[in-house]
Amino acid sequence: MGETTDGSGGTVTETERVRGIGERVSLAGGAVAGVGAYLIGYLATYVTQSGAVRDRLAGLNALASLFGGDPVAAWQGVGWYFYNAHFVATVVPSFGGTRTVDLIASADASVGYLYVLPPLALFVAGAAVAFLDGASDPTDGALAALGVVPAYFVLALAGAFLFAYGAGDAGSVHPEYVTAALLAGLVYPVVFGGIGGAVGGVVGGD
Repeated sequence: MGETTDGSGGTVTETERVRGIGERVSLAGGAVAGVGAYLIGYLATYVTQSGAVRDRLAGLNALASLFGGDPVAAWQGVGWYFYNAHFVATVVPSFGGTRTVDLIASADASVGYLYVLPPLALFVAGAAVAFLDGASDPTDGALAALGVVPAYFVLALAGAFLFAYGAGDAGSVHPEYVTAALLAGLVYPVVFGGIGGAVGGVVGGD
């Protein structure tokens, strides 16, 4: 087991170093902030886009009704937009298989601001966690904000399945599962939550 010297001249084992880092992660506050960031991001998307989503789904729902299928609910379609805002593509059935689409990119350019919502929500969440945890420098703040990651990851993964419409690989419309887990669930909260946490640490240290 490797050892390093601490600031007082003593030695710190690698296990103690890892434990020390883990203790600086704010899991309780991060869980609340992670859930809040996900829900606020989704709700902001719903409030601003539910009407447009209903309009875009009208043709698909008419076709579904014609063949006795259930209509796509607006909250599901908004979910596709929400994951597209994380750059997670939507998988749709196609002849001979499936294809992926980005509904935001194919919509009016005025909805491009949706790409900003998840990073902004996570930035605020990370900053709040770091500030409330008493972080006094950027490193402590970024570490504290890592507590946002587990809750956001669980919701990002669960939501990818929750927003699926249809059944079976060929007949299901859903956010791309792997990208939803890795990009939306891990990269986004680590990067943007961490940046927010670092800023919160700077503010807390002043």
